[in-house]
Amino acid sequence: MSPEADEPSCLSRHQSYRKHSPHKPSSYLISKLRKYEDLHRQCGPGTKSYKRAIRKLTKLDRVDRDHSSSEEYCKYVIWLPANGLGNRMISIASTFLFALLTERVLLLHQRPDMEDLFCEPFPNSSWVLPVDKFPLQKEFWDEKDRHSHSIGSLMQKGNSSAARNESSRGQASSYLFVNVNHGRYDGDNVFYCDRGQASIEKIPWLIMLSDQYYAPAFFVMKRFEKEVIKMFPEKQTVFHHLGRYLFHPSNQAWGLIKRFYRAYLEKADQRIGLQIRVFNPKTVPFQTVMDQILKCSSKENNILPKLDDAKPVGTSQSGNGTSSKAILAVSLYSEYYEHIKNMYWTKPTVEGDVIGVYQPSHEEYQKFGDNMHNMKAWAEISLLSTCDVLVTSAWSTFGYVAQGLGGLKPWILHKANDQNVPNPACVEDLSMEPCFHFPPTCDCDTDEKVDAGALVPYLRHCKDLNWGVKLVE
Repeated sequence: MSPEADEPSCLSRHQSYRKHSPHKPSSYLISKLRKYEDLHRQCGPGTKSYKRAIRKLTKLDRVDRDHSSSEEYCKYVIWLPANGLGNRMISIASTFLFALLTERVLLLHQRPDMEDLFCEPFPNSSWVLPVDKFPLQKEFWDEKDRHSHSIGSLMQKGNSSAARNESSRGQASSYLFVNVNHGRYDGDNVFYCDRGQASIEKIPWLIMLSDQYYAPAFFVMKRFEKEVIKMFPEKQTVFHHLGRYLFHPSNQAWGLIKRFYRAYLEKADQRIGLQIRVFNPKTVPFQTVMDQILKCSSKENNILPKLDDAKPVGTSQSGNGTSSKAILAVSLYSEYYEHIKNMYWTKPTVEGDVIGVYQPSHEEYQKFGDNMHNMKAWAEISLLSTCDVLVTSAWSTFGYVAQGLGGLKPWILHKANDQNVPNPACVEDLSMEPCFHFPPTCDCDTDEKVDAGALVPYLRHCKDLNWGVKLVE
């Protein structure tokens, strides 16, 4: 955190309930962050450099590739939102890492449903793109324009006579789209190749559309590998450090977090987080998911306190030498919370623990475009990150963010697709890093298929998605 960060504008920077992280950021990463803050202050919205870059963008849609004049100019990467809050946060962190590696300024196209979720991370500057004054806002969502101005299109046209003539005149497009979303335009996968990065190095404005945690790709790109390893010698801490640096709850969001934590979680000796995401509620019954949760957290592992079925229902807890445990249930639905709460209300535990079961909200379905829905989601992610142990759902980026911010290696519930409880019900994750769901599958030099999980020892296939990869130690 920058020493310039002031407390009144962002209370959560100075009042966090998370445990102190045992993972120390490298001195090189700290120096890169301080250098980036200077760059953002110099080039961010409202500065002379930003206004000059906008004028160049609106003038001719052309830039001087060599830029031989003594006037320095700034380069930018604009992040576009896609899908839910978890997807957005992991893709923002990835895009920020890209900005660090390429000395670009990160700007967020912040839609109304993301307003006032996060504090501004960079001192004395904003990371929010002033969309109303940005000339390309219509092009952002025009799929045809995105394809025609994409990195894949640029590379495909690279050998044409028109492209060679343009290159000889020292001209290139002033902006390009990069689509590495999960429903991606495959031609843009050249972004993960050194030749693709070389082709966009001089382009002032890159517009990034992604809902993926694509940070692991930089660890296997020759262009960035040494630099990113120097920044993160402990490779499983990329999101942990960048997430804790970037994502501080706004004062409004912090009020939700603080009131719930102090009322229900603060005095517990242990906090257990259950993050329950059901992707197909119509095909996977409630009882199947509930049985899976209990099999994972009670029968297969000692996560939830065991019930003593031999004692009479009316037996009370002794209260002598017992511990208190708070179970935080986070789900769109209330049924799981109600079932677990009733379990510990009607039966004593074997160890005589004092159990509290709590759920902050139950929205019933994911509400896209709703600011308060995202505010509650962000509060629940933050509360999960304060837990001592975490059980999460497979494929859930919501859970990925909580485990990364909390520095937790969770137990992952295997994805159920029918009425049968998976066996085993869950598995311990390899690291606290999010999973990169759709890594590139072709070798950059040969175009032959490649197994991204077998390239380097510190990149392994995810436990919850066997074609995805994640960073490990």
